[in-house]
Amino acid sequence: MKRIVAFVLIVVVSLGVMAFTSPSIVNNIRLGLDLKGGFEILYEASPLEEGGKVTSDALTQTAKSLEKRINAQGTSEPEITTEGTNRIRVKIADVQDEESVRQKLKEPAVLTFRSSDGCKDATDYCKVELKGTDFKEGGASVVFDDLRQPVVAIKLKDADKFAEITKRLASKPEEENKLAIYMDERLISAPEVRYEISGGEATITGKYTNAEANELKDTINLGSLPLKLTEKYSQSVAATLGKLSLDQTIKAGIIGTIFILLFMLIVYRMPGIVAAFSLIVFTWVLLLVFWASNITLTLPGIAAFILGLGMAVDANIITYERIKDELKSGKSVMSALKAGSKNSFRTIVDANVTTVIAALVMYFLGESQVKGFALILMMTVVVTIITNVFLSRWLLHLLIKSNVLNKPGYYGVKERDIRAL
Repeated sequence: MKRIVAFVLIVVVSLGVMAFTSPSIVNNIRLGLDLKGGFEILYEASPLEEGGKVTSDALTQTAKSLEKRINAQGTSEPEITTEGTNRIRVKIADVQDEESVRQKLKEPAVLTFRSSDGCKDATDYCKVELKGTDFKEGGASVVFDDLRQPVVAIKLKDADKFAEITKRLASKPEEENKLAIYMDERLISAPEVRYEISGGEATITGKYTNAEANELKDTINLGSLPLKLTEKYSQSVAATLGKLSLDQTIKAGIIGTIFILLFMLIVYRMPGIVAAFSLIVFTWVLLLVFWASNITLTLPGIAAFILGLGMAVDANIITYERIKDELKSGKSVMSALKAGSKNSFRTIVDANVTTVIAALVMYFLGESQVKGFALILMMTVVVTIITNVFLSRWLLHLLIKSNVLNKPGYYGVKERDIRAL
């Protein structure tokens, strides 16, 4: 009876923990725009100037610039990924003014160095002295001074032009000798010009942390490689449509799960109870993984989730059918469990390995939502092995060793179907 009590305690405590934590986990899972509403745009990047190149660094920095612009619009947690050699995919959920955001995104990032020379106020910075295209491509880097403090080294194309600007500003009063750095209309930094700089190379000093110095370097390098973004594809999902899709999908999933659990209970009796509990644990663990990994859940992701649930059911069915075959051959319940588990394990592993191979192909060759589907499908395979193979077998072993539930009828096998050895 101790094992029966242990089994009941494990199930009751586990169900209590899952019931208590599930609402918080579900509410904190990130939802994709197809479930939450929003829009997705695929951009193709091209150089603004003739002869320019779209490098990997330029594409990455442009993606970072897009993220900053989106955040400045008050939209949080955008999904921005680079694809191939010249494409950027942007996904934004919960957008109030979609057209305004779209208009802002397609403008090229503009880097300018400005002074207050001729302006009304010393902090006005109305005069543009340099543009991003005046800098050498990738010419900004982080170096360290004698005190091991990070500074940003820059290289310009026209040394004479830079010398003239720095000479003019160095002669100004202290409050007017700054050369402010702007990305679009956002002030990044305003270093002082203390002397004329010739040779086309300079350093921007200040009390920068490593992160701040690297951000400034990236900003200047991005400005020296401005890219034009052309919209190649877009889709928009209204928030109400996204909520409707989510509600309908969850409802369908719940109804399907109930039928599955009833089927397992009716056909397999005691193992069906173990399978039902294992499937509930499978669902909870997978949701926990989504939350802990900060995965964005989309409709294809939910499809992979439900497909994984079906595969978890298959793992149980394969095992239980093998156990029933062993019982019908006249073996004891414990012997049938050991033989059935051993014979079914290879079949389950083979089936899941082929699924993982297919998912890997989709992940590395697919894009966007195909990758999400493949990733979640691989997660379901891992969680299935843990919960519906090892956990369910351990719980079934616990029940059988109690010597209370050892009748073949408890495992869906009728006495007349048992053959004498």
